Amino acid sequence: MKQYIQVRHAQGIHNVDGDKNYKAYMSPEYFDAHITPLGWQQVDNLRKHVHECGLAKRIDLVITSPLLRTLQTAVGVFGGDGYTERMDVVPLMVANAGNSGRAAISSLNCPPIVAVELCREHLGVHPCDKRRNISDYQFLFPAVDFSLIESDEDTWWKADVRETKEEVAARGQKFLNWLWTRKEKEIAIVTHSGFLFHTLSALGNDCHPLVKKEICKHFANCELRSMVIVDRSMIGFDPSMTNYPGKTPSGLDLPSDVVDEKAD
Repeated sequence: MKQYIQVRHAQGIHNVDGDKNYKAYMSPEYFDAHITPLGWQQVDNLRKHVHECGLAKRIDLVITSPLLRTLQTAVGVFGGDGYTERMDVVPLMVANAGNSGRAAISSLNCPPIVAVELCREHLGVHPCDKRRNISDYQFLFPAVDFSLIESDEDTWWKADVRETKEEVAARGQKFLNWLWTRKEKEIAIVTHSGFLFHTLSALGNDCHPLVKKEICKHFANCELRSMVIVDRSMIGFDPSMTNYPGKTPSGLDLPSDVVDEKAD
């Protein structure tokens, strides 16, 4: 049995304008979008929640998509308290990383944070979903582990080809299969709305229709949901005591996949 703590990133600059005009997702201005000041408030509120409910002490590992908004969310929510300039402690995030206006974040007393390519957002066409070189991220997030990513440059994102929904779901299944091989039992995953929706929709095909309806709801910015994966012989479940509604404070956050559907 494993518990997966699923988190959608905080509000990004692309979410704000994309909600007003879906064509904004096509703008090069939002390449690898960073989170907004409101998004940082959402991060602070979720951080408070995971500490108050005891989740912060139980998480063995944090997996994050290697994009700026997910990295910022992951280190902001699950990073250590109170940065220190001790020479023997590498910061999780340097000061003002990604125009954040935030102080550096400590790597002390927090779970390891590992970047994984498989849990990236719906790939292609939208510049906000193209990542920077890993060497750039390593400078901004020194204590994050990027060793599982094979290429410095982004070889997955294509300017003229968008992944199909089926391809996103297949990538999500491959990600879940990889997670199952990890020794850790409670794993937080900081990722994206489109990736979560298509992955959980495919996973829900094996569930009762009411369960599928529940797990396939689109995530709000900075929403947290706990999911326990058990052997098929196990029956029943208890309501989670750690779920967090996200989008707090509230702000525009319409996922780009929803905008795509409205535009069709």
